[in-house]
Amino acid sequence: MTRTLISFFLAITLCNFANSQTLTGNELLEKAISYHDPNGNWATFNGQLNITMKMPDGSVRLSEIKIDLPRQFFQVNSTKDRVQIQRTVNKGQCELQLNGSSAISEEEQKKHRLSCDNAKMYRDYYTYLYGLPMKLKDPGTIIHSKTQRKTFKGKEYVVLKVAYEKEVGDDIWYFYFDPNSYAMEVYQFFHEEAKNDGEYILLSEIEEVSNIKIPKVRTWYYNEGDELLGTDFLTSGKSL
Repeated sequence: MTRTLISFFLAITLCNFANSQTLTGNELLEKAISYHDPNGNWATFNGQLNITMKMPDGSVRLSEIKIDLPRQFFQVNSTKDRVQIQRTVNKGQCELQLNGSSAISEEEQKKHRLSCDNAKMYRDYYTYLYGLPMKLKDPGTIIHSKTQRKTFKGKEYVVLKVAYEKEVGDDIWYFYFDPNSYAMEVYQFFHEEAKNDGEYILLSEIEEVSNIKIPKVRTWYYNEGDELLGTDFLTSGKSL
């Protein structure tokens, strides 16, 4: 490759990155959504996600998750250490099962943290993380107008800062997007940013479900000390 051609491609790359820096927060979000959900399918998502979570101690949790947003239905069936727990939230009403039975003692409820509030927390957790970046359009989300340029783990990103109205949440989030494709590759949150608490999550690979590009691998770390917390693998996904 000639020096002139190398200079040409370098100029294009630098120009693309410079353009990404002039984007407002909402413009960056729209570009990211166009990459991950180009046909706007998340709003009517009805599908199943199978997720394997591996912990540093070697333990594994298998989760089969069904999400039907139009019908307000959520179900997660998880298995760990031969214990199977099913949490269902259907139009706000919950149903809990332990090893196939809905007759759960108070002691077992406490041991396995089985409650309707806990089931709704799982619903909110999975629909938020696997619905990103589209979920950043939800009411109560505060998109900072100014985007940033940051280098994280040796790669440069264009970064969106997000906060939430008090009734929604108190954490500060940062979303890191590839400056050319606008694929979401990292997100990070802080409870108190000055303390460097909270976590960051590295995203890799893509699984297409309902024509939505969902990151397949999510590896979780503490911000302080870079301690590994676990890795989620989206082993399969399908429309229902």
